Amino acid sequence: MVDVQKQYQHIKAEVDQAVQSVIDSAAFINGPAVKQFKASLESYLDVSTVIPVANGTDALQIALMALGLKPGDKVMVPAFTYVATAEVIALLGLQPVMVDVDPHTFNLTAEIVEAAMADDIKCIVPVHLYGQCAEMEAIQKIADKYGVPTVEDDAQAIGADYIFADGSRRKSGTIGTIGCTSFYPSKNLGAYGDGGAMFCNDPALGEQIRMVANHGQSKRYYHDVIGCNSRLDSIQAAILDIKLKHLDDYCDRRRAVADAYDTAFAETGALITPVRADYSTHVFHQYTLKVTDGRRDELKAYLQEHGVPSMIYYPVPLYKQEAFKQYVDADFELAHTEELCQQVISLPIHTEMQDDQLAYIIKTVKLFYA
Repeated sequence: MVDVQKQYQHIKAEVDQAVQSVIDSAAFINGPAVKQFKASLESYLDVSTVIPVANGTDALQIALMALGLKPGDKVMVPAFTYVATAEVIALLGLQPVMVDVDPHTFNLTAEIVEAAMADDIKCIVPVHLYGQCAEMEAIQKIADKYGVPTVEDDAQAIGADYIFADGSRRKSGTIGTIGCTSFYPSKNLGAYGDGGAMFCNDPALGEQIRMVANHGQSKRYYHDVIGCNSRLDSIQAAILDIKLKHLDDYCDRRRAVADAYDTAFAETGALITPVRADYSTHVFHQYTLKVTDGRRDELKAYLQEHGVPSMIYYPVPLYKQEAFKQYVDADFELAHTEELCQQVISLPIHTEMQDDQLAYIIKTVKLFYA
């Protein structure tokens, strides 16, 4: 699905030098490399504050902790997403309120959020799934109307641009109250281990986030709130600082692969190619088709038999996972989420795709429908 090794070969000299520099300095925790990456990411995203942490799940949890939500508070979250988004809500004793997604973009829309909004909803967590933004401008207006914060799950869309109605642009994850991302190795901006970050434009909130991530201390050995311990190590920061310089190129390469898939599958009636919303660029963390003839699992098996990897993100709605059944009625269902879990399949897409690899994947998919 991705080729991290080949990507490394193109930046090997830069990465090796950066890693060796950290080893030579022995500043493995909160060293200069972390401070440099923090500054680089703040500049790239055009935000006042970036707080690097150990992984994307920690980022989501710490963001919710920093907002001062209380046990039992309800948090709106899409039911069609990776488990971490809802997991941290439940872990903190909050109540996930699962809502449907748009069947075309796979994301929340303002209409969905408005319909589910109530006075007891205390936070909204839009997910920018597969590499493109949710409808943040309109969603943020609703959040502002109700006086609730938004936490953007930007784990799959870092590098994407949100396009406002007036034509202005901002990077994904920088529109809501707090943005959260993951640097898991397969992400568009991936470390060679784990990592994550939060970002915001409120300096006071940034300080609160930083304090929560560092044992709740504002200065060493003085703990103002209950916090946790989550930090990005210096070696990963050094690697990420190198890769950040290449992120826009990485996204362009992924778009080129997506364009080739779009063209190839345009006439394959059972396949619906990804919709590209007019309010967001798409960085294609995943290239996800919808298989509308009920043969999705057959197609996956056929691809596997012919040496083509594929993945289903995600096969089961969150509310049908055993861990989350306590939050919904036994007969709870969301129509679009149910449908997508039966239809979606993601094909390989990454920065090192070769023409012959791409041609073989396309040929194999088309042969299934021949």
